[in-house]
Amino acid sequence: MKVYLETKDYTLTGEAFKLLHDPVLDMLVTEPQPVNLGKYYESEDYISHTDARKSLVDKMYHAVKRYNLKGKLSLIDSYATADKLLLDVGAGTGDFLAITKNCGWEVTGVEPNELARQKAKVKDVTLLNDLKAIPRGQKFGVITLWHVLEHLPDLESQIAKLVGLLTDNGTLVVAVPNFKSYDANYYKEYWAAFDVPRHLWHFSQKSVQGIFEKYGMKVVKTKPMIFDAFYVALLSEKHKNGKQNFINAFWIGLMSNIRALWSKEYSSLIYIIKRS
Repeated sequence: MKVYLETKDYTLTGEAFKLLHDPVLDMLVTEPQPVNLGKYYESEDYISHTDARKSLVDKMYHAVKRYNLKGKLSLIDSYATADKLLLDVGAGTGDFLAITKNCGWEVTGVEPNELARQKAKVKDVTLLNDLKAIPRGQKFGVITLWHVLEHLPDLESQIAKLVGLLTDNGTLVVAVPNFKSYDANYYKEYWAAFDVPRHLWHFSQKSVQGIFEKYGMKVVKTKPMIFDAFYVALLSEKHKNGKQNFINAFWIGLMSNIRALWSKEYSSLIYIIKRS
């Protein structure tokens, strides 16, 4: 695999990494992939594990998250099976499961980060630390991974486990960044959604189709995550220029979404995946 570009960990360590391009799947692979990934999440800046609300960007993140939670609930409601059994992988601090639980879903969540699990418990959401902790034979009508697939080591074995946990008529809902988007091409090595080494894999639409096809699954629909372009652009501005330029970030986010109206290459995409 050839080097697509070189970037670094802007969140915590400043360590350098390469992104290698897999031409068959049209996917980028972070190189090297650290053995001890846990230490790269040990930062108050990693907002999905901390619920931080210190900065203006933190507050914006939570405002958008509240809006998105309603959209996510509406989406999974449209694919609900009769028993409404939901598994959320990479559940963070449990906000999504808290709202779905209150709306009649029977929920199970998996989150490896201990701090995040503790914060979820305060919201009356108890999370497992690993897929292996799910009782044998348990199946789910809907399995969600909201910006989680890119974090999973041993990617294909994890996908095999997820497919095995899905009912025959069940639905996988997978949201991931899209390195083919306009904002990714604009910011290049500064694009915040590369987020190495926490993001081990970087997907195109072709790669998501190709990976899941190996397991008898098919992408039946994609949906854009419009707000991601603006949020990622704001973080990318800080990586590139050392400060958050709200005006330029808004413009790049807007341009990314406008161009995606034709190209369909949004900053992040939600994939609805079912058995083929």
